[in-house]
Amino acid sequence: MTTKEKLIVFDTTLRDGEQSPGVTFTTPEKLEIARTLSRMGVDVCEAGFPMSSEGDFDAVSRIAKEVGPLMEGREAIGKPMVITGLTRAIERDIQRTYDAVKHAPLHRIHIFHATSDIHLQYKFRISREEGLRRIVAAIRFARTLCDNIEFSPEDAARTDRAFLVEVLTEAIKAGATTLNVPDTVGINLPEEYGGMFKHLIANTSGADKVIWSAHCQNDLGLATANTLAAIQNGVRQVEVTINGIGERAGNTSLEEVIMAIHTHPGDSFPVFHQINTKLIYKISQLVLQTSGMAVQPHKAIVGSNAFAHESGVHQDGVLKHRSTYEIIDPAEVGVPSNSIVLGKTSGRSALKMKLAELGIEVTSDEALLKIFSRFKALADKKAKVTDHDLIAIAEDQKVSGNSVERYVLDDLIVMSGTGVISTATVTVRDLAAEPSPPGRSAVDAATGHGPIQAVFAALLRITHQTDLELRHYEVRSVGGGEDALAKVFVKIARVGGDASQVYSGQGADNDTIHASAKAYLHAINRLVADSDN
Repeated sequence: MTTKEKLIVFDTTLRDGEQSPGVTFTTPEKLEIARTLSRMGVDVCEAGFPMSSEGDFDAVSRIAKEVGPLMEGREAIGKPMVITGLTRAIERDIQRTYDAVKHAPLHRIHIFHATSDIHLQYKFRISREEGLRRIVAAIRFARTLCDNIEFSPEDAARTDRAFLVEVLTEAIKAGATTLNVPDTVGINLPEEYGGMFKHLIANTSGADKVIWSAHCQNDLGLATANTLAAIQNGVRQVEVTINGIGERAGNTSLEEVIMAIHTHPGDSFPVFHQINTKLIYKISQLVLQTSGMAVQPHKAIVGSNAFAHESGVHQDGVLKHRSTYEIIDPAEVGVPSNSIVLGKTSGRSALKMKLAELGIEVTSDEALLKIFSRFKALADKKAKVTDHDLIAIAEDQKVSGNSVERYVLDDLIVMSGTGVISTATVTVRDLAAEPSPPGRSAVDAATGHGPIQAVFAALLRITHQTDLELRHYEVRSVGGGEDALAKVFVKIARVGGDASQVYSGQGADNDTIHASAKAYLHAINRLVADSDN
């Protein structure tokens, strides 16, 4: 076997992933995701786009200060995670990015500029020569600030090959240490994308002095295949996101690339990784929870059906020997089983131990008591309490007790039926009202064409939100059967507001209407918190 090289895993969930329509991470959420990325062994975290807003600058700065030095779980790697920020090829943007990431022991500046004729002519209205001049000047300036510089020629997949070789040669001369060659619009086939790297590495002067990186969009569903083809043709850094979230159809999925390599330990790939795969499911659920972007059931590795078997033939095979139909042990990626371990007679100590086994950190006795109360209530209603139920309860408690919470749902009464106008009465505490804490409770009611619409209308009235519209509503079952928990995802926005300002929320409960109310109020809380800032 040939000697394998280290694969650098560059995660851009907090930057490219946040560009998904309707995704807005709060700073505490970004910090938690970044900490988990560090603990699982990610090498580089692209924490944001510091020049895009004051909030993003502050978030990247805090990640650099608080997560940059973190070494927990990285003993085998031997160094902290690199913190980087994306910047345009403009001096003031580069300086701003450096000011945000410089607090991390290991930091990087990531510069991008378009190189395809389509972008140069129609977006920038400049010549190739001017584009090259800007790129070289930007990299040279960045090198005066730090010595770890990544350059990305935007829309490289549609850039003239000869010009791309010229740009990358000059980028190396100017001081770039990593060259990321993206398929920005997801147009390439695996043979094309892998072949492009083979050509570039063979023809770019100084190619052996830099790390070559792949960044693929998933417009044709080929992002993972293209990234793996790039690895086989000389790439040693992959740019990925958790759950594959990102603009349009998303990005290359971290879990898919890592497990493809993990399940082919022979000579299929000339690289090895240092990702703790047992944290994959945990961070997948964390990103799902904070982004509000549900993972489709058939999603590879982390989808709810990824390790499910309904066919009798498949069930029989798996029962006899798991490897008959499963190429990955679910435990290898941290997917919980549906085994019933806890019942209505179980105590808090047993619950806390089980939560720890599932990778759920309970930070206080108060939080444990609230989860325990929800668990006991669920155990009285459900014949079977599964690991997935416990995860949903813990996530829901985390949502309802987070730092952006202002409004708390105390009570909900709904009247609905055939030939009856649906009416919802809600009791909500406003934690910002005087006296606070515990806040002042208020009661209001509204009608609607159905119970969900009535509940949402009542919540808008009681929180004094008059210009919001529902952009997305989705209900998912946690587990199966008539007693399954309902998990609801919603997205809201201001009528006529900024298209990027969409706020997600989620809630879980035995009662779908109650879960919907919690999800809607969670989204309102996030919107109000953002408005206050």
